[in-house]
Amino acid sequence: MLQPLFIMTKKIAFLFAFYLCLSNLYAQGELNASVRVSTPQLQRNDRRVFDQLEVSLKDFLNNTKWTNDNFEQEERIKCNFILTISKELDGNVFEAELAVQATRPVYGSGYETPLISHLDKDVLFTYEQNQPIEFLRDNPENQNLPALLAFYVYIILAMDYDSFSQYGGEQHLLTAEKIVTNIQNSSSNSTPGWRPADGGKNRNRYWIMENLLNPRVRPFRNAFYTYHRKGLDMFSSNPDQAKAAILLALEDIDKVAAAYFNSMIIQMFSYAKKDELVEMWKIAPKAQKDRVIQIMSKIDPANSQRYREIGS
Repeated sequence: MLQPLFIMTKKIAFLFAFYLCLSNLYAQGELNASVRVSTPQLQRNDRRVFDQLEVSLKDFLNNTKWTNDNFEQEERIKCNFILTISKELDGNVFEAELAVQATRPVYGSGYETPLISHLDKDVLFTYEQNQPIEFLRDNPENQNLPALLAFYVYIILAMDYDSFSQYGGEQHLLTAEKIVTNIQNSSSNSTPGWRPADGGKNRNRYWIMENLLNPRVRPFRNAFYTYHRKGLDMFSSNPDQAKAAILLALEDIDKVAAAYFNSMIIQMFSYAKKDELVEMWKIAPKAQKDRVIQIMSKIDPANSQRYREIGS
């Protein structure tokens, strides 16, 4: 009698392990994120606290389930988070900058196009060694670092989804908006970057979210879809048609820039795409080259010299 019981126990254990693995497979997160915590200006000799923070942040980003959708391993969004800590204040409070980058594969090629490449210079957070990193959506108290990362995760998700379907990232933008609103309404969370006046010049997390949900900027999101899905994704099969779609997208982005002067999201688009656009348009009819140079030099005057390389 003992042998059948032993065999049955082994089968139960095997099935339990199988379902556990299966559940972990489907519970995996949407991101394939790399994380680096840099401390070039700190004098602290013991880096173990920052090494642990780096590991915890990577685990937080990659193993959190951010949406209700299932992502295959190869579908996870590649992104980089570089947290550069510049100052340590009292009470384990740190000043830092956060660089956020994310890419998306282009259909029919080995190329990955940048979705976002942004530097947030206004980061303030509290962290103690062995402190768990978790994000509670409806409780912004003492969650400045998890909330900061969650905000950018949902911006990345929104831009990725928008690039594959028209306004596909709407739900993720609303989640990002809720994070901003919860922190604004928090009596204890006064960290910078979440309120309209923080930092000045309409350049912070609030304005990223505001721009992407503003009706004047909605055509930008449609152009973002056209640029990627009807443009880049068609490049391998029909380069001329793809470039025509991308030029149409740039025309629409130019109109948004005129309707919403100095909008942050247009500048973020230009910063992420400038090198890609220059290389893409070096081989094209002169009329198209001239128009791309004209549009991009107008919406991104700081890099006008770079865009002139298209015509050289």
